[in-house]
Amino acid sequence: MTTDNLSPAPPENKPASTRVMSVDALRGFDMMWIVGAGSLVGALQNMSQNFVTSTLATQLEHVAWRGFRFYDCIFPLFVFLMGVSIVFSLTKAIEHGTRADAFKRIIRRFVLMFIVALFYSGGFRDLWPDIRLLGVLNRIALCYLCASLLFLFCQPRMLIGVAAGLLLGYWALLALVPIRDLRLDKESLAQLATHQGKSELAETIRKSGNPSTTKNNPVMEFARDTYDATTARVSGQFEPGYNLANHFDFLYLPGKKHDSFYDPEGFLSTIPAVVTSLLGVFAGLLLRSSSVRDQQKVWLLVGSGIAGIAVALLWDIQFPIIKKIWTSSYVLMAGGWSAIFLGVFYQFVDVWKFQRWCQPFVWIGTNSITIYLTSNVLGGFNRIAARLVGGDVKAFFEANVAKGLGDLFVALVGLGLVFWFCGFLHRRKIFLRL
Repeated sequence: MTTDNLSPAPPENKPASTRVMSVDALRGFDMMWIVGAGSLVGALQNMSQNFVTSTLATQLEHVAWRGFRFYDCIFPLFVFLMGVSIVFSLTKAIEHGTRADAFKRIIRRFVLMFIVALFYSGGFRDLWPDIRLLGVLNRIALCYLCASLLFLFCQPRMLIGVAAGLLLGYWALLALVPIRDLRLDKESLAQLATHQGKSELAETIRKSGNPSTTKNNPVMEFARDTYDATTARVSGQFEPGYNLANHFDFLYLPGKKHDSFYDPEGFLSTIPAVVTSLLGVFAGLLLRSSSVRDQQKVWLLVGSGIAGIAVALLWDIQFPIIKKIWTSSYVLMAGGWSAIFLGVFYQFVDVWKFQRWCQPFVWIGTNSITIYLTSNVLGGFNRIAARLVGGDVKAFFEANVAKGLGDLFVALVGLGLVFWFCGFLHRRKIFLRL
């Protein structure tokens, strides 16, 4: 496959504005696990613990640090699909205006997305520094900004070079740049406090909540003093709180940090996350190409996905697959699976035209941000479901049918509410476009 086949020029056989149903369906499938399907699997596991339910439940939990499970693909899959959509939306914007108009649109959308992200994380409800400036939606906004600008001003060949450069550059930063020989975690800091004869402080460190959320927190002050006093240097470390990305967030990321001293959506790890969206851009260019047959697109997506996974597994030997610092090997692993998922959905939905089964996913996929924000505001759709079929209804199923069936019924109703709400919006053509 050559990059010449992936030029952003509009295809001759269909208008640039055509939506690819498989992209919306896959986005909806992805979101479904976030807003309801996960609790359904958890309820099944509580009802009957067997190999199947245990395997599913395990796959719907994040790996603690190193490794990869299905749930570790949910977030990057959304970022990947955002990259696919960038190709279609920006190409249409350029065709109906100018690059300057497209640039203004990118900036406006980024600002709006970032504001919504702050609102999602709690906004300014709490006192500073108990405000998280970077999170999941913030990262999506930043990836959108960078990938959109790169797509707007760079040719495909240059984009490939940029993506490779970012992955290799991030690896070089984390592998070669020295850091203080200090593990930024509570237990390590508590042990250091004990060695200094500060037993009360050590106990405070162990029992403290998130020290980054309050001003003049003694735990955070001790961590800073200890960091400044540490003179030994190490490099090539990829452990929790003991790597360049985490140390950089500790030093420079203001406000609330999700993991006390650093954040999984921090500054440096956003660099490779941009590549995840660029991988989606490459997939979008492929889907728009009129010189590549639809069936060939499927094989290219699946084949490139398998190749990405293979390279990721090899790179994992030296640069581990770690979601929380979004390592380059993780980008290739998640991007590989994302390409495979897209290839499979494209085969069924757009090549074979099996489309009825995926309509509920399309409803969610075309209103993904809406359902995500709604779920956050409501505290989850299971909370609404519990108001409808909790209490005596749930107790009846538990006592008279099967243990755990009550939770399963609540989870089913919650997932049903997700589909009903998104279907309602879709039928009335109500879409939130940030």
